[in-house]
Amino acid sequence: QVQLVESGGGLVQAGASLRLSCAASGRSLDRNTMGWFRQAPGKEREFVAAINWNYSTYYADSVQGRATISRDNDKNTVALQMNSLKPDDTAVYFCAVDLQPWQTSLRSNDYDYWGQGTQVTVSS
Repeated sequence: QVQLVESGGGLVQAGASLRLSCAASGRSLDRNTMGWFRQAPGKEREFVAAINWNYSTYYADSVQGRATISRDNDKNTVALQMNSLKPDDTAVYFCAVDLQPWQTSLRSNDYDYWGQGTQVTVSS
């Protein structure tokens, strides 16, 4: 059993930055890909970023150049730094983990555990 808890969301103005954090508990995830997804009202959940066991990173085109995903295996955490936020970034952001080891996962169906989400609202 894995528990994921996100934090760091909030209400910001366009152009601002936010750092989202996800704390995992229950087991070590150093062999696993961890990802961030988001879901805006009335839209499907979409991929934002992922980092695999080898620290390779992957980003959606919509956040490429504005987002940085990182992980700290000692603390069992993953973070998402978002810069130059836009109103289109408004969504609930979810942290997730794929329990299949040594697999790079970019599709939401590949992920086994999800956090409850943290709201990010960007005003224009």
